[in-house]
Amino acid sequence: MSDCGCEIEIKNKAQSRVLMTLLVINISMFFIEITLGIMSDSTALIADSLDMLSDAAVYGIALYAVGRAARLKVGAAHLSGIFQIILGALVLADIVRRILFGSEPEPYFMVIVGGAALVANIICLLLISKHKEDEVHMRASWIFSKNDVIANVGIIASGVLVYLFDARYPDVIVGLMIAVLVIHGGLDIMRDANREKQILLLKNT
Repeated sequence: MSDCGCEIEIKNKAQSRVLMTLLVINISMFFIEITLGIMSDSTALIADSLDMLSDAAVYGIALYAVGRAARLKVGAAHLSGIFQIILGALVLADIVRRILFGSEPEPYFMVIVGGAALVANIICLLLISKHKEDEVHMRASWIFSKNDVIANVGIIASGVLVYLFDARYPDVIVGLMIAVLVIHGGLDIMRDANREKQILLLKNT
């Protein structure tokens, strides 16, 4: 029975279930955050909504990679990193626009929506934590979920600071931090994928 592949099949099904759940949560939160982010004129919420969208894409790519060849899993992780970097750059462009033309973030929206996103991402983090030592495509998902929790705490803090100081700069600063976090996470995943690629090449030589 040990050679029947049953353990691998069970592991693949477990990964697929987790990734599908993460995908649904992140897609749902993207639509909520982008809508309320625009309504509240919050750079941080819009940045985090795009982060949710990029995470959803990453989970979708990882879902495709489950059960496939190791090189495809490496390619999926590499593509995930590139996607994160692109969206991080788009967030930076929006931040520059807001610095130049101004914004008036609504702190109550920021705290409430940031809190809801934090709960959603903690759930995602708990789900993916069981697979953080799995193959590279699952490690990528772990990195994104961990960064999201950090970003959400920043959004809540910035909402409080916007309220206390009646200024938009905490919102802009946190939006910038989220963009940097997203880009840094993308680079981490690409480095991990490249290391995995080198290992595969050595095994095949």
